Amino acid sequence: MTALPTRKLESYRYADTDALGEVWSSLAAPEHIEIAAQQKLQQIWLPGGDEIDVRRLAMVVGDKASARVFALLSAPRYARLELDVTLGAGADFQMDAAMIGGGSATLDIVTIVRHAEPDATSRQSVRSVLGGRATGSYQGKIAVARGAQRTDAVQSVKAMLLDRGASANAKPELEIYADDVKCAHGATVGELDAEQLFYAAARGLPPAVAKALLLEGFVGGLWDALGADSAIAVAARDALREVAA
Repeated sequence: MTALPTRKLESYRYADTDALGEVWSSLAAPEHIEIAAQQKLQQIWLPGGDEIDVRRLAMVVGDKASARVFALLSAPRYARLELDVTLGAGADFQMDAAMIGGGSATLDIVTIVRHAEPDATSRQSVRSVLGGRATGSYQGKIAVARGAQRTDAVQSVKAMLLDRGASANAKPELEIYADDVKCAHGATVGELDAEQLFYAAARGLPPAVAKALLLEGFVGGLWDALGADSAIAVAARDALREVAA
């Protein structure tokens, strides 16, 4: 491995470098996946159960192939997901990811999606629920090459802060060298609606249960394609109940 990166590097600006230092020597190079033309891949990442959980992936999606990534980050100390995706002509990529943390957890997603050829599409949706002094950060770059006409790319980043000490960072970025493209990004940070919480309490729901249900609605749409009983949906519900307690 190379030397431990510092926060001077943009992609590590919000990283917990102390936690990274404890596992850096054991980290392998990013996993490399190539999806052949017209093939499909679905990847699901659940928390590994460790205090420090770092996942790294480089992916090449061939012409008219598709890839969909579902990810849940909820390590109690530090979780990091790195994705580097290159899209061929007519390829499609979608990422649906949630960061759920409390205490002093640091959760970090860094992506770069490279539209190298024409007619490719990408969608990235990230939802964060953060309590205590937890920090959730997303840095996502969409890079559109000069010949990648008719690119269609979207980033959607939303965070819900449950306590004053929690914080969220969002840095969506577009780098576009083609002139016939549709690219958009949006980021919002908010808190639970007090009126909705009051409405739930008025109907006898304990505060923690009401919060968990509202948060489930905020995050749950990410897993619609997998179903409410999928492993990642169940793990997300458990994490939400813990952070809402």
